[in-house]
Amino acid sequence: MTTKDTVRWHRRGVVSTALLAVLGGVLAAPMPALAAPDVPTEPVVTTASTSWKYLDDGTDPVNGSGALRAWTAPGFDDSTWKSATGSFGAKSGKLAAVGPHTPATLLNHYLNGTAAPTVPTYFFRTSFDLQPGVADAVGSVLGDVVYDDALVVWVNGTKVAGFVDDRVTGTSNQEYAGNSGGDPVASSFTVDPELLVDGTNTVAIALYQDRATSSDIYLDVPSIRLLPVQDPGTPVVAPPTRVILTPTTTPETSQSFSWLAGDAGHASGQVQLRPAAGGDVRTVDAYRAGLVNNNPKPHYSATVTGLAPATAYSYRVGLEGSWSEWKTFSTADPAATDFQFVYYGDAQIGLDSTWPEVVRQAEATATRSVGSVHAGDLIDTGSNETQWNNWFTGMTNSAASSNVMAAPGNHEYSGDKKLAAWKANFEYPHNNPSTATIGALADLAVGDTDVARQYAAYFAHWEEFAAETVYYTDYQGVRFITLNATRDSAFLTPATLPSCTGAECPSGKVSRLWTEFQGAWLDQVLTESDSKWNVVTFHQPVFSTSAGRDEPVLREIWVPIFQKHSIDLVLMGHDHTYARGYINDDRTETAGITDGPVYAVSNSGAKHYSLETEAKNVWTNNNATQVLRGEGVTTYQVIDVSQGQLVYRSYLAEKTANATTALPIGAVYDEFTITKTDAGKKWVTEAGITPPVDPVDPVDPVDPVDPVDPVDPVDPVDPVDPVDPVDPVDPVDPVDPVDPVDPGTLPAPVDPATLTEQNRGGITVPATANPGQTIPVELGAANANAPVWPWIYSTPTSLGKATANASGQISAVVPAATATGEHRIVVQAADGTLLGWAPVQVVAVTPGGDGTDNGNGNGNGAGNGNGAGSGGSTTGGTTGSATSNTGALASTGAEISTALIAALALLLIGGATAVVAARRRRAAAVTVSERDALS
Repeated sequence: MTTKDTVRWHRRGVVSTALLAVLGGVLAAPMPALAAPDVPTEPVVTTASTSWKYLDDGTDPVNGSGALRAWTAPGFDDSTWKSATGSFGAKSGKLAAVGPHTPATLLNHYLNGTAAPTVPTYFFRTSFDLQPGVADAVGSVLGDVVYDDALVVWVNGTKVAGFVDDRVTGTSNQEYAGNSGGDPVASSFTVDPELLVDGTNTVAIALYQDRATSSDIYLDVPSIRLLPVQDPGTPVVAPPTRVILTPTTTPETSQSFSWLAGDAGHASGQVQLRPAAGGDVRTVDAYRAGLVNNNPKPHYSATVTGLAPATAYSYRVGLEGSWSEWKTFSTADPAATDFQFVYYGDAQIGLDSTWPEVVRQAEATATRSVGSVHAGDLIDTGSNETQWNNWFTGMTNSAASSNVMAAPGNHEYSGDKKLAAWKANFEYPHNNPSTATIGALADLAVGDTDVARQYAAYFAHWEEFAAETVYYTDYQGVRFITLNATRDSAFLTPATLPSCTGAECPSGKVSRLWTEFQGAWLDQVLTESDSKWNVVTFHQPVFSTSAGRDEPVLREIWVPIFQKHSIDLVLMGHDHTYARGYINDDRTETAGITDGPVYAVSNSGAKHYSLETEAKNVWTNNNATQVLRGEGVTTYQVIDVSQGQLVYRSYLAEKTANATTALPIGAVYDEFTITKTDAGKKWVTEAGITPPVDPVDPVDPVDPVDPVDPVDPVDPVDPVDPVDPVDPVDPVDPVDPVDPVDPGTLPAPVDPATLTEQNRGGITVPATANPGQTIPVELGAANANAPVWPWIYSTPTSLGKATANASGQISAVVPAATATGEHRIVVQAADGTLLGWAPVQVVAVTPGGDGTDNGNGNGNGAGNGNGAGSGGSTTGGTTGSATSNTGALASTGAEISTALIAALALLLIGGATAVVAARRRRAAAVTVSERDALS
């Protein structure tokens, strides 16, 4: 960056120089040097704090008097214009959502106020002030805008930016311009700092409709920021954003990093890292991954090799003088088998509200997660930088500390047919399909025929296009595979395609061939996999769930490959509903147990579709069973991996008023377990069903009736077997005819296999409970005063006979010996009829307080506040009598800030409290740092 020139100083300094000359003649004594003025560190324009004057009635702001753009200059009289803070917009004349954005201030949409034609152009003005000397200290000006349909920006009367403004003629202030591009678009701009002056600076904007019948209009100016002049050769201090970790093919010894530069002038990038335990800092150069979506800031990526396995590293990205904060990650441990990962469906809508809350809940639940898989549609429009910013903001902590494995969805292609933004934001392994990895399919491209040449052109194009969208990585015994299920001839057709005529030409079956191209590669990748577990993720589901959708090509080509290799999990999105199930051929003789792939569709955003009707159910019409399906639900999934099992749990993060579940937010929505021996024998069991093989059998891992297995629940010679109904010497057998404590009327427990999603409900219990805790069980008024038998499963254990009160409620004690984890409360009528069941999470009592709520508000502490009680800490972020960590942090920060202000006031009047104030300042700084880390 160049230093300020003398012309600029002269322009701003004439008055100052004259004044100094006068003062120099008056003041003979030397004066101390004045401190250089500071450039504002906060944005000078923001959405919330900046008031705009605006004209939205369709009139010309200069009305023929004066220069055409006189309204953009300082001093223009806008006193009769309206005034409000942003954002601004309208949808069909109303204050409603414009794409993913909802304006705060309604603009007049139509010239007559009620119907088309629309107002062609809207005019906005605002200003900000700079103290004397500050303008010269500004080195760069950065602005962000979100608009629909076109935009021009002026500063102090000079045009500084234009977006989709090629139709702006400059002959009239009122004119239509821009293109109908769907949702509002986010862009950034820079301003020559030479345009700034000390005193008042004016920002003016013209916002254009593209046509007289346009259905919406939108403007937001999230920020305009000033950055100080840097020494020659020193980069602008603007830390990188969108910092993300992505896996390599060798996550034990290498790691990939990507980020967005903090400033358009950052012409290089680096990664610095060191062992978290201490050691030398290593610096690795990054490559420039491109400029996309009219964002002037470049993307950078780097892959660091030569790392030590199972080692924690600290790192930062950026360049000298403008680094990110230090973050921490760990390389994979080849000797470890136990970890978690998170599975997200579409984020897409609600990126600034629903999405960050879903991720927050997932981070709180999956504390051992090594990463996340994403089934596409991370955003709604691939060319919209605001949406990308919001997605990355939601993932700030997770993305910077654990690997992100994402599949592109159809919305990543919206406005970005070549996936330029995707490939700039992410760095994935380049082990995608090629003619060397698609088996016999590659033979179609061999030869001099028109058909072969066309196949060769497609395959060459797809090899390049599939890079970073079709890939795999192996992590501690799991092979994670990502596919690209979107099929559109526009981006699948090479720029130069050899001519070919006839039915054999591939140009007539591009969509199918693209699916086969990946399928052949997938078959080879699974054949060669040495991993015990195999998980595949892609966007469009092979078994559609929402109304009107079906993907027969994907199902025909990919499902046989999944079945052939008995892949463990097939994770999908796209349908904005939830579903999970299996192919009917994988049923076993035991209800609740299958032995093939599990297919799941999930939704992690605020967009919801309706379920398909039973008559048109794609699953049941194609030899598949939906164990669970639901609409109006937003979920995330946590998968616990161990040597012998994958335990899948779906958690309810948000739901609509029309949701098909009565479960509370935070509850386990769906659950199953995959148990697999090292020899590859597999069982998929529903919650509460015991697999035929005990994965932790210390004697014989495959003998289901080992008579000396101390943990075998069906051991015929175990004298304390809790499920042996005829063991005459079992002292805890409740139906033992010789048991002196046998109540004599206890019905046989309900078969766990009959507890399905169809009969779930009928009772209500807290989401969590402690061993030994008394919990309320709501049976409903229909069961008032009725005698009932409550049980706790997995292994059915009677909780004793109870009689409901007049409100239909009983109390039940969770046995003190109950293991932590997922259980079910089951209630039977006196005659043994099932009244209902509900899941409950049994969690350990947290030490340090006089009671722990554990997230349900009904624990021993019995509190229902927001973290303000005293005692131990809650889990899950809700409160009983314990103190919420989040609440305590916010409270402490407020108390410290108040104390600090008081201490500073005492210092100003001569109070002798410096030591105490300094101590409190340090405490406040720690609190703010911790708060920022959590935000």
